[in-house]
Formats: sequence, C-alpha cells, structure tokens
Amino acid sequence: FFFFHAATLGATGGHPPLTVSTCQLPLFLSSRATMVANEALAASLRASQVPQFKVMEVMIAAYERERAGLPVLHLEVGQPSEGVPAHACEASKRALDACAEGRTQLGYTLSDGIDPLRAAIARDYEINYGVSVDPADVMVTTGSSAAFVLGFTAAFDHGDRVAIATPGYPAYRNILEALGVEVVSIPVDASTNFQPTCELLDAALDGKPIKGLIVASPSNPTGTVLTRAELFELIDWCKSKKVWFVSDEIYHKIEYGEERATTALAAPGGAETCLVINSFSKYHCMTGWRVGWAVVPPGLQPAMRALQQNLFINAPHISQIAAAAALDPECDAVLKGRVAKYARNREILMAGLPEAGFTKLSSAGGAYYIYADVSDISTDSIALCKRILDVTGVACVSGLDFDRERGHSFVRFSFCGSTETCEEAVRLLRERRDEWQKH
Repeated sequence: FFFFHAATLGATGGHPPLTVSTCQLPLFLSSRATMVANEALAASLRASQVPQFKVMEVMIAAYERERAGLPVLHLEVGQPSEGVPAHACEASKRALDACAEGRTQLGYTLSDGIDPLRAAIARDYEINYGVSVDPADVMVTTGSSAAFVLGFTAAFDHGDRVAIATPGYPAYRNILEALGVEVVSIPVDASTNFQPTCELLDAALDGKPIKGLIVASPSNPTGTVLTRAELFELIDWCKSKKVWFVSDEIYHKIEYGEERATTALAAPGGAETCLVINSFSKYHCMTGWRVGWAVVPPGLQPAMRALQQNLFINAPHISQIAAAAALDPECDAVLKGRVAKYARNREILMAGLPEAGFTKLSSAGGAYYIYADVSDISTDSIALCKRILDVTGVACVSGLDFDRERGHSFVRFSFCGSTETCEEAVRLLRERRDEWQKH
C-alpha cells in the first residue's frame, strides 16, 4: 500500500514551490538536487547590490590609453603624486632591517594599535586643535575604510536609518546598505556650500528618527569646509536627538584660505557623542600603506574592539611604525609644502576651468577636489568624461559615484598631482573645447 501525503517544497533558484506526494519524494529530491547542483554559484544578493566605483572605469580607460602610447593628464583620482616623506620611509626601513636581523618580529600588534602611534595621534590633536585626547580612545585601523566598517557595524543595527549628504563619498552609502541600514539622502547644493544644515535635516527626515549622521569636512567630492559654528550646530542637533555624529576628517590639514577645518572632538560633549575617523592616506600621502584611525566614544569602544579583533585583528605593523614617524615635525614640514602645491594647483583650475566652459564650480576650500556643474554642457557626465579623455587626454570623473540622482550633471576634478599636469590640462580643455563639447 502506498500512502499519498502531500508535501510542499519551497522555491529555490527562482523556481516556484511544488507540491508532491510522499511516494514521489525520492525521485523528486534526486532530480531537484541535480537541478540545483547545475546552477552556478553566485555572490550574495547583498553583495551584488554594491556598485563598483565608476572612477575605476576611468582609471582603466586612462591606463589603456597610456599603454597605447597616448598621454594622460590624471585629474581623476584622489591620490597624491608624491609618496610618504623620507623620514617615515627611513623609520619603516629600520624596522625591516631589525626584522631581517632577527631583532624584532613585526608580528601582530594589540588590536587597538601600537602605543607610540596612539600616543602620537593624541598629541597631534593637542598641537593642531588644542583638544585633549586620551590615547586609550584611539583605535588604529587598516585605513579609514576599516574604521567606517567597524564604526558603522558597532553603531547601527539592520533597519536603522542613517543620514548622509549627497553628493558624498560613495563608500558611506555602499557600506551602510551592505549592512542593511537604510540610507537617508540629504540633497545639498551650492546654496549651502554642499554641506548639510539642521533645516535640511529636519525637512528630509519628515519627523522620522535617524540613528546617525555622517558629515565630511573638507568633503569629497566638493572640497567644501564647514565653519566651526556650522559643525557645532550639527553636533548639537545630533545630541538633542540622540543621534551618533560620524565625522570624516581624512582631509584635515588640507585647507586653503582662512577657514580651517575643526575636529568634532572640539565641540562640547563631542568625545561622548562623536565618532571621529581619519587616515594617513591623504595629508600624509600614505594611500597604499593602509593605515588610519578612529577616536572612539566610550559607548562604542567595546563593540568596535571586538569587531576589530574578529574582522581585521590589527592594522599592518610596519605601516603603524611609518605612520608614527609621519607625525614627527620632520615630516610635517615636507607635507605643508605639498599643501602649498595643492593650493597653487587649485588656483590654476579655479581660474582656468571657467575659461574652458566649466563655469559653476564648488568653493573647494579644502581637500583637493573641484566639483563642476556641467548641466549646461551635458546631462550625461559619463559620456562627457569619456569624450574629454579621448579628445584631450584629461582624465576626470563623473559625479554619479557621488550622487546617484543628480551626478549625471556633474564632474569632479582632482588636483593633487603636479602643477604642470594642472596647467597642461587647463590648456587642452580650453583649446579643444569645441571638440570635446560636441555631442
């Protein structure tokens, strides 16, 4: 006798659920297993939804052009054209020599980082901002990227809402969305110097609570800088609503004019409510060394420490040694000279780009970026950047990395390369304007 009991099997691989009798189960399961086994393995849906940086596509196109023997003027990537100062390289060389001679191991460090580096970072806040920081609150990370992953994971739960200004650094949104956090976009423009305000926050949130606000000053891609009063007003807004304030300060010390970026730690109560993230990549020219830091409020320290131990263990030991040396006065003198070069480059672009047709530019008071509104030239900034590269050899980036909704009408120029590169780029953009503006 056969007893026919209905069994429902759930959908897999996009196939609908099926109902079969128990006497059919062995044959069904065998064929079902074969069908599933033949399907290609794929990345998770969560990972598949994280977009690649469009700037990488420009870098590839520029590389292919160079490989074909054609010149490229690099204004696309935020990587300084000069590396870490010699003093820091010498410190890392001494450590490597000691390791080669068996006098040290350069192995794991404590997850929070080596003590000399944490002490040097704390001392730097006192020297540059007059702010007292306990070295115990400093966590050294594998670049600022790791600090964002650790901080966002520690502070926000799946389903929480976190506000960011757009345009903004794309990794904020991409990391948050990969963690299941709802991103609340605060559209900003030239009327507020491309920075969020309390009024914009109130309007965008529409009475719904958020768990965090991420602010960058100086910012990428616009290079704009919040005044001290504007920064403190945003922090006060967050404190009043019990919202974590995440301050991206990786472009600090790269400012032009009288307005200097202020650390969020200088705000009243900032040490308790603000997660401050910084890096050695930009001012210190250590992009490939992958070392950054966070000054972590007490409420996040246990969680971030546990996450660091499990996800990254520690930042590279040799990079930490170089980073500590990079904070010495010998390096600072060299690095200030490089900021002076960026200032000259900025002047060249701010004067020359309008002559080439880019008439609506961000204020670019810090970092080394200019964000250009090209809506009167094109509404397809990807195609525009391609034409510019093909016609002039100037590599620049579409705004779509930084603003998914309005970026098609914007282009970003980076000016951390050589002064000669900036001068030649302006000349070619101006002289070949009729060619690259053709649709």
